[in-house]
Amino acid sequence: MTAPSEHGTRQRATEVLADAARASLHAPSVFNTQPWRWRITGDTAALYADPARKLDATDPDGRLLLLSCGTALHHARVALAAEGYQPQVVRQPDSDPHLLALLTIGEPGRPDPEAQRLADAIPRRRTDRRAYGERPVPDEVLAQLRGAVEAQGAYLHVVRRDQMPLLATSSGRAADAEQQDPAYRAELEQWTHRPEGSGDGVPAATAVRPSARRVPVRDYAPDGNAGLDPGEGFDLGAAFVVLFGLTDRPADLLRGGEALSALLLSATAAGLATAPLSDTIEVDWPRHLLSELLAGVGEPYLVVRLGYLDPAEPLPAAPRRTPGDVIEIVE
Repeated sequence: MTAPSEHGTRQRATEVLADAARASLHAPSVFNTQPWRWRITGDTAALYADPARKLDATDPDGRLLLLSCGTALHHARVALAAEGYQPQVVRQPDSDPHLLALLTIGEPGRPDPEAQRLADAIPRRRTDRRAYGERPVPDEVLAQLRGAVEAQGAYLHVVRRDQMPLLATSSGRAADAEQQDPAYRAELEQWTHRPEGSGDGVPAATAVRPSARRVPVRDYAPDGNAGLDPGEGFDLGAAFVVLFGLTDRPADLLRGGEALSALLLSATAAGLATAPLSDTIEVDWPRHLLSELLAGVGEPYLVVRLGYLDPAEPLPAAPRRTPGDVIEIVE
């Protein structure tokens, strides 16, 4: 029989991990598919990819699925560190390709102030597809964001002014190619017209009406019912950064997702608006074109637009799945 003190410790660990898993429900994901599951047993939480939520047309190789799961993993890690727990993380612990990581916690210590700052940003972070203003992102802020990314095992390239035409061309050509693909259009339709109460996808209320931009923004409401006005800006002060890693192996992509989470939460905490842009890496040859920006030193994972908004209305929250849909607790 388990001693009462042991039972209490185990129950407390389970509660802490469940809270961290709930925090991960706020993590960003491609088409807001939220393609992950948690299984919590005692002091260990197992993170699984959910293959039923993979985008077969948009993400046939599963790169974006792994990046998405990495953001959930980092959100959970941040939530734990903010409470004083430094979890042991084992990534890809066995041969099961869907089991991505194990998080194990022990006794709590002193809460991490930086983790608390990022944890405060978790519920505030939004993907803001509206146009950003002319105020530039300071170099010192970009340096801090690069440090946050590198701490997670990935890298950040700030797109130079002379490289912007190449980025815009890559994004525009990728969008054109996808719009000509019936399978992509069907997938976009599926994830922008979700059943009532599904808690996922990109509803029209969070889509932005098309407008002139330095780099094209994906149209999530091609039927013309986007709920958000893009505003009067043209992204003139926005910074565009390429998140990249050395390889596209699953382990590196998972860490890339953790780095993406660190980038977005750090940017939110610094007062920046953010918008991940994935279409340019969803089509082979635009992705190779994007690789030229990196001078052949790595694999591009994602582009992120960073900037400051002129005064604007608060964004509506994106739908989120319920904890019961995502988190399993094994007694």
